[in-house]
Parts: sequence; structure tokens; C-alpha cells
Amino acid sequence: MKEVDIGQAFTFLESGPVILVTTFDGKKNNIMTISWHMIMDFSPHIAISTGPWNTSFEVMMKTKECVIAVPGVNLIEDAIGIGTVNGTIVDKFDKFSLTPLAAKTVKAPLIEECLKCIECRVIDYVDKYGLVILSGEKAWINETAIEQRTFHAVGNGTFLVDGETLEYKTMMGNRLPKWV
Repeated sequence: MKEVDIGQAFTFLESGPVILVTTFDGKKNNIMTISWHMIMDFSPHIAISTGPWNTSFEVMMKTKECVIAVPGVNLIEDAIGIGTVNGTIVDKFDKFSLTPLAAKTVKAPLIEECLKCIECRVIDYVDKYGLVILSGEKAWINETAIEQRTFHAVGNGTFLVDGETLEYKTMMGNRLPKWV
């Protein structure tokens, strides 16, 4: 094995799908791109890493809600672009030709072009680590999307795209959530 700089260590594990997080401040929808997140357990609790450096952060902390949207690989350039422009200056839905849809439990919009969406409430913020803890309220799947593959940020400007799906439900048995 070859030793490398410890700064590269996060790229070994950073392979969750890139997500888009929407907010609504009472007047305007916004979107931010997030690649650092984690599922906390089999409950609908999710942690995302963000803070005051993102325009949507203040809105999320004030409204205590957001939507997590999972884009397909067909939206990779849009997701990267969303992460490079300021939502106070640019209407990201308009700029990237994305369609906001009304959610049921939060005012932040779903994104019609995404594969999946989760309506979320902010239940905690761990300031020291920039972790926003979310509780999922409603989940949505876009069954009409032609492209079903997601993409994953490695952290160094490269991305991985989902490939083949392997099923091992029988082998995992009772270790799976009851809804499987």
C-alpha cells in the first residue's frame, strides 16, 4: 500500500449521492447542492453538512424545513452549477430549468426533474461540526424519470455514477427494515 496525505481520507468514503436541498423564505425558492450527508439509522433522520456560508442555511434555520431532492445523472451539470451560483442573485429554478412542485408538509418545493424527494423538518443543529439534523416527513419517487442512476461526489472534482444493482435481501433477512 502507498501512504497518502490524510486530507484525502474523506474521498475514500464520500460516495453518497449528491443531493439538492430546497428552501423557501416566504418569497423565493432556493436550491443548494450538498454532497456531505449521512443517514443516521433506519429512521427518517438525516444529517447534512452546511452552515452560514450557504445562502439557504439561514432560511433553513429560520423556517426549520427543507426538501432533499436526489437528482439523476442527467442533472449532474445542473447540480454542479447550482453549487457555484449565489441564490440571492440568481433564481436557480429558472436558471437551471427546474420545476418546483408543492410539497405536502413543508413550504420548500419538491423538484419535479429529480428521482426522489424527502420533505424534512430541521430538528437540531450541531454548530461545532456544521451538521443539520433533519427528520423526514414525506417521501416521493419519480417513477417516470427515464434516467434512474444517481451520481456521487468523490471530493476532488470527480464523480462516480451508479452501475449495476445487486440484490441480497434474502441473505440479509431480518436485518432489513420492515417496509422492504
